[in-house]
Amino acid sequence: MTTLHKGANLPVGATSVRAVLCWSAGPGVPDVDASALLLTAAGRVRSDDDFVFYNQPRHASGAVRHLGKQPGTDTIGVDLGTLEPGIERVVLCASADGGTFGQVPGLHLRLLDAVSAAELARFDMEAGPETAFLSGELYRRAGVWKFRAVGQGYASGLAGLARDFGITVDDEPQPAVPRPAAPRPPAPRPAAPVVPSAAVPAPVVWPDPAPAAPEPSPPPPAPTVRMAKGEEQLPPAVRELLSLRKEQVAVSLRKQGVTTLTARVVLVLDASGSMAGHYSRGTVAGVAERMAAVAAQLDDDGQMQAWTFATNPARLPDLEIGELPAWLRLHVRVGQIGLFGRRKPPKGLVPGQIDMRAVGIGNEEQKVIAQVRAFVRDHPVPAPTLVLFFSDGGVYRNAEIERELREAVEEPLFWQFIGLGRAQYGVLEYFDTLPGRRVDNVGFFAVDDIERLSDPELYDRLLSEFPSWVRAARAAGILR
Repeated sequence: MTTLHKGANLPVGATSVRAVLCWSAGPGVPDVDASALLLTAAGRVRSDDDFVFYNQPRHASGAVRHLGKQPGTDTIGVDLGTLEPGIERVVLCASADGGTFGQVPGLHLRLLDAVSAAELARFDMEAGPETAFLSGELYRRAGVWKFRAVGQGYASGLAGLARDFGITVDDEPQPAVPRPAAPRPPAPRPAAPVVPSAAVPAPVVWPDPAPAAPEPSPPPPAPTVRMAKGEEQLPPAVRELLSLRKEQVAVSLRKQGVTTLTARVVLVLDASGSMAGHYSRGTVAGVAERMAAVAAQLDDDGQMQAWTFATNPARLPDLEIGELPAWLRLHVRVGQIGLFGRRKPPKGLVPGQIDMRAVGIGNEEQKVIAQVRAFVRDHPVPAPTLVLFFSDGGVYRNAEIERELREAVEEPLFWQFIGLGRAQYGVLEYFDTLPGRRVDNVGFFAVDDIERLSDPELYDRLLSEFPSWVRAARAAGILR
């Protein structure tokens, strides 16, 4: 049995599994229901039939079933071997009736081999004011099924969660508007004098007034998509893609109950030797371009601060949104072995470019964490700071990193670590489970192949914890 932390994943060797959602039932605890969504590679259902829940307990293919509920458990069965070829993910969801998931103690998910009943994985979850929850997902990667621990709450409830994956949710029924009572008949009019040879006039009909139409429900507030400074300077294709991604960032925030949020965004890129393949394939440049949309949506000054690091950290020139293509070409580069401390940059470097030989090829995360902290202290802004930190692992300075992140708890910045591949992430992976902090200032998840992760899924995972940290940091007085 493997205990998973949020964002972790593992291969699933069984061909048929049961996902058992568990909690401690009792007086005052909301009732919990498990459900599942069958998604294509686009991250959407094909139709409403791909939603399996208590009112639709069996998928047409028979591969996914709601197996029924017992006190404190609810189970979804998934036969991976008979899932249709077009289905790439099975998302395991839950809803709370009569309260929030923050009122549900002992919430965890057990993944079992349906044949042997052996426990393959366990995922303990924490929640807050959400009434819907995405606990985990089974996903197909290169023909192999895997399980990922997700643990993402939805403030918009199960209906909001279902809508985001393409389910048609009926509008809430409007209260009946009673028909107005019929008006009293008018007082009789005096009879008209009889006029010989005149035709008898037709009687006057006094119709009832039409009933008032019910007031339509106000639509939910639409996410506000910002225009970043300099965005109009981008080539049309780049500008269009950036706009689409900003809209998706806004949608991901709306899932967390946030329609407006301003934040300074900082990008940190691992440039250690093991990252060379990610750089040569263009993976890191693609990551930076996708993160530019986060900065453009959250901070309308048109800038994003950025660092690169390996043996040593180096601050890169600020990313100006209007200069995005040139910035990616000039500054997204891997570290190098060479003569450190040269007084003159080697031939070919343009002004502002970092001599990557001075950065080196090692792994010293604690140094760049310290530099980012110092920058935030020296350049205060009213908004919180979101640090997007990409690494392929190989972490070994655990004690030093932990010390830096613990000291940063009282500072107005949230650290979102993203692992590129399955590697040793050390304290970055388990820091958010460590006790002794007023607020949880760190998030972590890892992906096998970030290029195959759709924008909606990436931004959902990237922004799943930041809004809740903002609320907690404000309550604690860390943010004003």
